[in-house]
Amino acid sequence: MSRPRESEPQTLIAGLLYREKEILTEALRRLVDGYGPLDFLSEPMPFHYSTYYEKEMGSDIFRRFAAFSDPVDPETLPDVKLQTNTIEGHLAENHRRRVNIDPGLLSPDRLVLATGKSAAHRIYLRAGIYADLTLIFQKGAYQPLPWTYPDYREPVVRHAFGALRAAAAGRRWSRLPRSPVALPEDPS
Repeated sequence: MSRPRESEPQTLIAGLLYREKEILTEALRRLVDGYGPLDFLSEPMPFHYSTYYEKEMGSDIFRRFAAFSDPVDPETLPDVKLQTNTIEGHLAENHRRRVNIDPGLLSPDRLVLATGKSAAHRIYLRAGIYADLTLIFQKGAYQPLPWTYPDYREPVVRHAFGALRAAAAGRRWSRLPRSPVALPEDPS
């Protein structure tokens, strides 16, 4: 018989798609206001994996990944997704999003993204939000699954998540200090 246990807090991450640096910065400011300082912010990567967002956002879209210093309770994932939807709506122009924010939870075992879209591999959480198992940790690295989005399959992205996993483990063992990352327009 399994014995239920509370889950450990996990690293909150966000994948952001955007065209304008100012919109990215404002989205990040709002996320930091809600979830605490950034622990990691990737460099901009051209998003050339799909044309899905071009009708709404235009072309020349970039992807960045952010991770937050303060771990969160996994039960809050639906609330985080609803909040990121609100941020997207506030930053929209003429009913078109200018930023897409995909929050997720990085744990030692997996990366789970939150989505409002149902699919066979997604588990309903609550409030119209599903958990999308995106990566699993096996053989010393995060591994993609058949449905993993192409940009999350990239070796450099999976390596960054692996580094975040190691840093979170180090903090749990009180071996690594926290040093928040500055937002893109900050001079420091």
